[in-house]
Amino acid sequence: MAASEPAFSFLTTAYKTEDYLRDTIDSVLAQTLPDWELIVVDNGMSDEIAAIVDSYAQDRRIRLVRQENKGYDGGVMAAAEVATGRFFVVLDSDDQVMPTFCEAIGQALDADPHIDAIGCDAFRFDDSGADLPTGYYRSTNVKQKPDPAEPLTLTDLLGGLVPYYTAAIRRTVWEAVGGYDRGGQELHESVAIWIRMVGSYDIRILPQRLARFRLRSDSMTRDPAKAEAFMAELERSFAWAAPTDPEAKAALDKTLRTFRYWVWLWRAQQALLAGDDPAARRAARDAFGQRRTVRAAAIIVSVNTFPGLLRRIHPLKQQVSERVAHVAGRIVTTVKR
Repeated sequence: MAASEPAFSFLTTAYKTEDYLRDTIDSVLAQTLPDWELIVVDNGMSDEIAAIVDSYAQDRRIRLVRQENKGYDGGVMAAAEVATGRFFVVLDSDDQVMPTFCEAIGQALDADPHIDAIGCDAFRFDDSGADLPTGYYRSTNVKQKPDPAEPLTLTDLLGGLVPYYTAAIRRTVWEAVGGYDRGGQELHESVAIWIRMVGSYDIRILPQRLARFRLRSDSMTRDPAKAEAFMAELERSFAWAAPTDPEAKAALDKTLRTFRYWVWLWRAQQALLAGDDPAARRAARDAFGQRRTVRAAAIIVSVNTFPGLLRRIHPLKQQVSERVAHVAGRIVTTVKR
């Protein structure tokens, strides 16, 4: 590559994120290592989004691509087509990166030039801008900090340690695995790409929180149909890995049971709020069949004993909704699309 080509290309597709895009761009501009470019795809021909990007025209590292809406993956791939960096970094148009993102990732890559992709942890924040106490990985039930000295394995991945999507992926590797192109399959692109890569390429995860993941008020928890459709897409994506190693197969089985567990709890909640107590009881029993947890058992007892009281308890509604939204750390991301 020519010396003028940057280390990092941020790939940002924007659709109905006019209220957030400036903050995203400003977070890239604040990088302590300036060796980057930012490709923003106006994925829907929004004059306001185009105007926002054009207001940064004095910085030639920031470029705009305009197209009719081709979906989230189509927007990311449109950015990748014109990107020139050595590493591609997907960044949603309502999320942010910390000022040291490029510097910390760059230092890790300099220390080990054989690394093909490297991710990080992220802060979670709400629309007020306040960071939440629980980081991204902990919110997805990853209990141990990732070890950057150890390459990611298929067992790790199928066990739930899916790299946070704002990760640096070597351009040649991105192209070799097809990037976010789903090949016509109903898979989740930010899971499928890691399944294609793991085992063939050296993937590492830094434990530092180098990005910021926005939890928007218009989350998918308000739309049960979208939430369930997305959980089904996640399940298909993980099952698509089709592992043969017994340890990886066990990890996959546990993860799929977890997906189904939260879907059934979600259905129990929705049925309860709709006043369909028999359906709520059946869904709670199905959840318990996937994972025999104290939570599921307590819900079975509760919907059998005092369903009317549960309908009036707001914290219970919120608890189930938020947990479903964070499982595998992808539902809220889909809402933004």
